[in-house]
Amino acid sequence: MHICFITSEYPKAGHPHGGIGTFVSTISHELVKRCHEVSVVGINVYTETKETETDGNVLIYRLKPRKVKGLTWWFNSKAIHRKLIEIHQKKPIDIIETAELGLAFIKKIKPIGYIIRLHGGHHFFAEAENRKVTWWKGFQERRSFKKADGFIAVSNYVKTHTAKYLSYHGKPIEIIMSPINLDIFEPKPYITTQSQTLLFAGTVCEKKGAYQLVKAMPRVIRQFPEVQLYIYGRDWFFKDGRSYISFLKDYISELNIDPKHIQFMGAVNMNDLAERYAAAEVCVFPSLMETQGLVAPEAMAMEKLVIFTECGPGKETITHKDTGLLCNPYDENDIADKILWALSNQEDCKTIAQKGRAYVLSNFNMDTVLNKNLGFYESVISNK
Repeated sequence: MHICFITSEYPKAGHPHGGIGTFVSTISHELVKRCHEVSVVGINVYTETKETETDGNVLIYRLKPRKVKGLTWWFNSKAIHRKLIEIHQKKPIDIIETAELGLAFIKKIKPIGYIIRLHGGHHFFAEAENRKVTWWKGFQERRSFKKADGFIAVSNYVKTHTAKYLSYHGKPIEIIMSPINLDIFEPKPYITTQSQTLLFAGTVCEKKGAYQLVKAMPRVIRQFPEVQLYIYGRDWFFKDGRSYISFLKDYISELNIDPKHIQFMGAVNMNDLAERYAAAEVCVFPSLMETQGLVAPEAMAMEKLVIFTECGPGKETITHKDTGLLCNPYDENDIADKILWALSNQEDCKTIAQKGRAYVLSNFNMDTVLNKNLGFYESVISNK
């Protein structure tokens, strides 16, 4: 089978990337291991040039970005479509997969099956962030959904909440969680856990609950004066260009928190992040909204005590005080309560962390997830 992903987020060495990039990279390599062919096509967001590279046996085509006021979308879509035709002529594509907006201006090529994977689109996050749906992005998403031959949702939550705004047009939809690379995210007994260390990973922004976590820290520091919070992830910027990390640092200063208690470590690659997880005592991810969230199961796979959001798909990932802890991400006192409980109940946390790892091994392992994906791909192709 030849699978082609349309995304501009495939990881490039030396550059930060998000969850979609991690997912596409992880599943692409596993598909190649099973003798499938994988191509990735997207606009180059790293340089202003066209680039073609091979990552393992994954072929990545980063197309030269075109920036024409009011027509950038048109030129870039045309470039992607031309590349898809070129690839298809050399080696017929069976499945094209992309995120919610990805098919809006792509012309379909027979007999390829087109799949949208719901990572969390414009309508989904508009609700989560309490903002209006913009006409242009809303139009693109509706247009894209009409073209899909099938949908994959990474959680039941993203499936049901997307359906409040967009129709699946009677096309098949299946819930398949994103896999975790269990060769990277596994216990590392040779790394010593640092007492009273907390870890946050993810884009440093409002949506990920970074602000609420910082607000929770004064209570934690009063009870555990040696506690340290390490924040890993790329910065996010306000519309006026202000850095969110700078905003948080200013807020930390207003709270009179010694900077040694909260340190911003920047973005790191998956291997380095796994080592940071291993060194932390507690991993805290109080997201205001997620579609699934990869960081929680990654840390759970490493047998770490994880505090995750109770919102969105949180309860699909963690059973409170069984496989991890759940917090109300809008309430800094609840976040603080969960952190304080974790730091005060180490033996209970070890048991919970062990159960958390067992859950991830059963539900996020690559074989299980990949088989579900391949089965869905084949069903879409057979129904064409």
